[in-house]
Amino acid sequence: MKKSDRYKTAHLIEDQYEPGSNGLVLKNKLGIKSLEEMNNAEAVALKEATDKLVKKFDKHHRFTAADICGFHKIWLDGIYSWAGKYRQVNVSKEDFPFAAAIHIPSLMNQFEQDVLVRNTPCNFKNREEVIHALAETHIELVLIHPFREGNGRVARILSTLMALQAGLPLLDFSLITVERKKEYFAAIQAGLDKKYAPMEKLFSVLIRKIDAVL
Repeated sequence: MKKSDRYKTAHLIEDQYEPGSNGLVLKNKLGIKSLEEMNNAEAVALKEATDKLVKKFDKHHRFTAADICGFHKIWLDGIYSWAGKYRQVNVSKEDFPFAAAIHIPSLMNQFEQDVLVRNTPCNFKNREEVIHALAETHIELVLIHPFREGNGRVARILSTLMALQAGLPLLDFSLITVERKKEYFAAIQAGLDKKYAPMEKLFSVLIRKIDAVL
C-alpha cells in the first residue's frame, strides 16, 4: 500500500507515526516500522478478536456504541494505545472526508439511538430486511469513522455479529474488500445521500455466495 493510500489527517501530529516508518505506520506499542508487518499483526489480532466476540454476544443482544468501542479495544489494545477510543483528528481517504472528530461522540450516540435500535438485534425473518439492516448499519458506521484506524474492519465485525443473529454463517468479506473494492467504496459514498441499495446489492451477492457453498 502506497503512502498516498493511507488515511490523511487534517492536523498531523508528529508522534502518530512510528519513527523510521517513513510515515507509513502509526505509532504503536510493538515498535513495528514495516507496513507489511503491521498489516499482518492487525490481521492476526482481528481473527482472535472476532473469535472472542462471536462467543460473547447472543442473538438477542442490542448493540451499543460502547460495544463498538469494545470491539476496537479487544482487537487493537495490544497494538495501539488509543484502541477503543474515539479519534481526536479529522481524517479523509482519497479526498473523501469522514465526520469531523469533534462530532463523533454525538454522532455515535445518535447512531446507537437510531440505527442500532432499529436494526439490532438483527433477527428479522425476512431476508430483505436483514440485508437492509446490514447495509444501513455498515454504511452509517463507516461514514462516522469513529476511530483513528480500523473502521471498516470494525464495521465488518458488527456485520458479522448481526448476520449471526439472523441465522447466517460467518460472512466472508473478501468479495467486497478485494474483488469489488471500488464498488464497495462507491456504495459507501452513496450512503451520504441515504442510498443503501448499492450496499444491499453487495451484501446480497455476499450472502448468495455463502448459500451456494452450503
